[in-house]
Amino acid sequence: MTTPRYKRVMLKLSGEVLMGDRQFGIDPAFVAKLARDVKAAKETGLEICLVIGGGNIFRGMAGAAAGMDRAQADYMGMLATVMNALAMQNALEQLGVHTRVQSAIQMDQVCEPVIRRRAERHLEKDRVVIFAAGVGSPYFTTDSGAALRAAEMKCDALFKGTSVDGVYDSDPKTNPDAVRYDSISYDQVLGDNLKVMDAAAIALCRDNGIPIVVFNIREDGNLARVLTGEGVSTVVVPKAKTTENTKGQAHGRV
Repeated sequence: MTTPRYKRVMLKLSGEVLMGDRQFGIDPAFVAKLARDVKAAKETGLEICLVIGGGNIFRGMAGAAAGMDRAQADYMGMLATVMNALAMQNALEQLGVHTRVQSAIQMDQVCEPVIRRRAERHLEKDRVVIFAAGVGSPYFTTDSGAALRAAEMKCDALFKGTSVDGVYDSDPKTNPDAVRYDSISYDQVLGDNLKVMDAAAIALCRDNGIPIVVFNIREDGNLARVLTGEGVSTVVVPKAKTTENTKGQAHGRV
């Protein structure tokens, strides 16, 4: 591998990624594969923070759409992210990677509270820090939580692992001529409503100058490649000239 372009990064994974090929829940084999990728990336010298969504178990907005109180549903979704964080912690520690989980909802028996200076110390001691329970308040997504923690921890970039290989100008599932961007500005993502992350997360990254790298987490070994500046991805940056990859094949939409 090449030398990492960044020293400290935030890795945001959707909860659905942890399902593997299942329809619900956690696939331990796929989580173990993700953990191996994180370990390989970490061994290049990166300091890694993690945020994992909870959509494989419960999604607050889906609960609200079904008639639940939105705040109550969001708290349930936050608890789902803690379960995913503990699953990833277990997989990493089985590989010998020292890991700490910090939750925005206090639950001392299973993880630490979110304390920025303690998290800094964990990173200095070569540990992976997994932030769970979003921002600890309803009406905010785990995307916003990842952007917030990336800013707090002074991360050099936020890496968004999805089931596709970047950001497209339209839905490739319905448009075979959809084009993947190599790079794009925050303002165009927001203006064109490209659904990279929620608008609050994009704006927070823009205001703090944190690049967002969107890549395919399901491709074997791709996480380690992208974290070290290789592999296929789309980079969202401030005031950059948008570049398109007209030769890239569309595999889906972010």
